[in-house]
Amino acid sequence: MTSTTSPKDRFVTVYGRKPVLEALSDLDLRVDKVIIAEGIGGPAINEIKEAAADRAVKVQRASAHRVKVLAGNGRHDQGVLADVVARKMRPLADALDDPATAPRQVLLLDGLTTPANVGMILRTATAAGIDGIIVPHRGVAGLDPLVIKASAGVAFHAPVLRCTTAGDAAEMLTDAGYPLYALEATGAESIFEADFGSRAAFVLGSETAGLSEEVGTRIAQRLAIPMRGGVESLNVASAAAVLCFELLRRRGG
Repeated sequence: MTSTTSPKDRFVTVYGRKPVLEALSDLDLRVDKVIIAEGIGGPAINEIKEAAADRAVKVQRASAHRVKVLAGNGRHDQGVLADVVARKMRPLADALDDPATAPRQVLLLDGLTTPANVGMILRTATAAGIDGIIVPHRGVAGLDPLVIKASAGVAFHAPVLRCTTAGDAAEMLTDAGYPLYALEATGAESIFEADFGSRAAFVLGSETAGLSEEVGTRIAQRLAIPMRGGVESLNVASAAAVLCFELLRRRGG
């Protein structure tokens, strides 16, 4: 189950002049390289180049089109991006390769396209000691400055596991022996009563579209968070927080 690690599985790419400068100014982060669009300059760009030089970070020039492609955002890259090393980020296939060291409990994000939700889930799951958060390259908000801001910078340090789609992740997890649990308002059993076993994957789906078909067909059990006061459900990031800290409680805090 080994994989060839791509740059997208090693780096978090930040774009925009202020986010890039902030990354270069944070000595806790390792910046691999900075890429600046050809033909742009000015005080902000000079400051970025100076900050990169101070940390011996290589600066490359590329066409404006290439910068937009690499940033994945055609409106807000401002002609500059930086690849920041995410030390705990790796391919899901690699994480599952050795059963002796494979993560015990993981979250799988399926169709979560709101950066604020993804960022808050990364922060909460990391704080609760979750072994891995699966963030597919497709169908989920990318690890961009909006997600990083919502995570309060935790996105750089979170145990992120990468794969192409949530469906691919569900297949790999099932093959590796992980039962998949979905959080749904209509779930038959409470998350506070269900027995998860030693290894489990918890799927967090879109609040509007629910789970993708590829993931939904592999769900072993659908679980609910008990609601009171006429409230039907929680925001997905809030539901993730309840789940993550229930798992932490079960591990003894």
